[in-house]
Amino acid sequence: MNKNLLILGAGGHGRVVKEIAEAMGVFDKIDFLDDENSDIAIGKLSDNEIFAGEYSYAFPALSDSELRMTWIARLEENCYTTPVLIHPTAYISPSASVYPGSAVLPKAMVNTNSVIERGCIVGLGAIVDHDTFIGFGCHVDCGAIVKAHCMVKANTKIDSGAVYKRDDMPTPQEFMEANGFSFGVGV
Repeated sequence: MNKNLLILGAGGHGRVVKEIAEAMGVFDKIDFLDDENSDIAIGKLSDNEIFAGEYSYAFPALSDSELRMTWIARLEENCYTTPVLIHPTAYISPSASVYPGSAVLPKAMVNTNSVIERGCIVGLGAIVDHDTFIGFGCHVDCGAIVKAHCMVKANTKIDSGAVYKRDDMPTPQEFMEANGFSFGVGV
C-alpha cells in the first residue's frame, strides 16, 4: 500500500488538513481534488475513482458534515483508506478513541475515555473533556469546550469559544436517532 493522500476539498479546511497531514510526516504525496479550485487541484471530486491505484488514502475535508459523511462512505467503497489526522501538537489521551475521517487540529485536547466518532473536526485549541462522546460528523470549533460526561449528537457544530455542558445534551432518543438508531414499533 502506498502512502499517498488525496484530500477532497481545497478550501480553507482542506488547506488546514493538508498542513496537518504534512506535519504528521507519514504521507509521501498529498494532493487535492476540488470542483472549484482547479488551480491547486489535480481533478474534481468525481475523479477520485481514477486515482484509486495511485493514492491509498483519501480524506474528505468538506465543511458540510453530512457531505463529509457521504464522502467517507463513497471513498471506502472505492477502496480508499480514510485516515485519522491528528496534528502533532494535539493531545489525545491513550484511552480516548478517534475514528477515521476525523481531524484533530493543533493544540486541541481529547481527554480520558472520550470518543470522537467518524468524520469529526476538533478545532484549533478545542477541549473535549473526559468520558465524552462526540457523534458522527460533529465540529467542535476553535477554542470550544465540551465538558466531561457529555454526549453530542451527530452533525452538531459547537461554535468557537462555546462551552457545551450537560444541560445542552439531547434527550436519549434524540441522541440515538441522530446517531443512526431508530425506534420503530413492531416485531
